[in-house]
Amino acid sequence: MALEKAKLIIEKENGEETLKVQFNPAEYNLSDSVNYSEKSIPGTPGPITQFVSGASSTLTLSLLFDTYDTPENGVRVPSGKGLDDMKNQKPTDVSLLTRKVAALTNIAGSLHRPPTVTFAWGALHFKGVVADLKQTFTMFMPDGMPVRARVELTLKSVTDIAAKKRESPFESPDRTKFRTIHQGEQLWNYAAQEYGDPEQWRVIARENELMDPLDVWPGQVIKLPAL
Repeated sequence: MALEKAKLIIEKENGEETLKVQFNPAEYNLSDSVNYSEKSIPGTPGPITQFVSGASSTLTLSLLFDTYDTPENGVRVPSGKGLDDMKNQKPTDVSLLTRKVAALTNIAGSLHRPPTVTFAWGALHFKGVVADLKQTFTMFMPDGMPVRARVELTLKSVTDIAAKKRESPFESPDRTKFRTIHQGEQLWNYAAQEYGDPEQWRVIARENELMDPLDVWPGQVIKLPAL
């Protein structure tokens, strides 16, 4: 079976760019969490726990880079018939490779934000943004040129509202409805639930003649207009 290389699929203004890793990671870690709030109520043995929202999933992994005697594709090329007879390449600056990954934290001018990145390897296709990146250089030539490095990446998932709505359709937004504000909720919560787009909070604010979208309180009934 041929070796499948992990890759980073980088969002571009007009398409995508694929960056194959030099060496597949030895392991990766996936984590998920949810947000809860606690409210103390007199006379009860403990606080009331209330679900607030889901949280982003995170993927953490470590990528190795070596330009001492290993080509960029990570495969050393035999120069003869013997397995030990390997052709060594001239050492090059490994930061030329690591900076391509480090650039994923930079703001892309056309996007006005860092690009989204998909880490793809086997059955895993994790789409997110680089929330944390650390470069560690571990081997140097006599002149100080780095030739071996480790890049530790943390990707935080991004939610595609339209895709989520297709997976779990919301109640039809073409009918006027009324909702009661609950503790800790704001207009954007209802916009996301009703219309699949939190930016539509402005529609709700106008319909309810709210000058300040934060000027809502638990128990208040608001009108969700049809779109």
